[in-house]
Amino acid sequence: MGETKMFSLIAGPCVIENEEMVFRIAEKMKDITSRLGIEYYFKASFDKANRTSLKAFRGPGIEEGLRLLAKVKSDLGLKIATDIHEPWQAKPAAEVCDLIQIPAFLCRQTDLLVAAAKTGKLVNVKKAQFLAPWDMKNVVNKLKDSGCKEIMLCERGTSFGYNTLVVDMTGIAEMKKFGCPVVFDATHSVQKPGGKGDATGGSREYVEPLAKAAIAAGADWLFMEVHEDPDNALSDGPNMVRLSDMEEMLKRFGKVYEAVRGK
Repeated sequence: MGETKMFSLIAGPCVIENEEMVFRIAEKMKDITSRLGIEYYFKASFDKANRTSLKAFRGPGIEEGLRLLAKVKSDLGLKIATDIHEPWQAKPAAEVCDLIQIPAFLCRQTDLLVAAAKTGKLVNVKKAQFLAPWDMKNVVNKLKDSGCKEIMLCERGTSFGYNTLVVDMTGIAEMKKFGCPVVFDATHSVQKPGGKGDATGGSREYVEPLAKAAIAAGADWLFMEVHEDPDNALSDGPNMVRLSDMEEMLKRFGKVYEAVRGK
C-alpha cells in the first residue's frame, strides 16, 4: 500500500442481487480500471444487516454470497472486498476476500475488530457517522494490538441534523496522522439516512464533486457503489453511480490525483 501513480478503488454494487448482475458489473469494472491503471477491488455485500426496513432486501446470505464472490475472483482474477457484521463471519469471509470491511455503525465493536484483525487480511474501517476523525485512533489501536498489519480508515460523512450527512475534508488529514491510508466513500457520503421514511435516500449528483475534493485533500483510495440501473437497485439506489458513467468519472478523478500529487 505504498505510494502509487493513481488512487486505488473499491467499487461494486451495494448488495449481491443476482449472479448475472454481479458478473456484468465486475467484468466492466475490470476492463475500465485495467485500462486506466487503477488498482481495483470488487466489492459487494452478501448481507445488508442494517437496512431501514425489516422488509428491505438484504442479499443472498453468507454461503451463497461468498460462493459468488469466490467465482468472481477465480473467473475474473479480481481482488475481492466485502463487509462483515458479526465476528463469526470474519473467518469464512477471509477465505474468499482480500479486504475485510467494517461498517461505520460497527466500528467500535471490539469483538468484530479483533476477529477481522486475526484474519491477516487488509482491513478497511469506516468511520462512524457519530465519531470525530481523531476518535479513530482507538479503532487503530484495537486492530494493531490484535495483530492487524494493514489498516485503512474510511471517511463516509458525519451526522449533521436529521437525515443529513456532511463531509469535513480536514478529517482525511486527521486520520492520515495515524499512519494509515485513508479511503473516501464517495457514495455513502451523499446518503440521506432514513430520508425516504422506510428507506435511505441520497443525492448522487454530489458524488463527483465530493470525490474530487477528497482526492485533493489527500485521500489515497476511493470507495464507490456502482449499479447498471441505480433507480431500480434493491439497496442504496439514490446514491449509487451509474455503471455507464464510471469510466469518464474515473478519468476526471485521475486528473485531480495527478494534479495534487505532482505526477
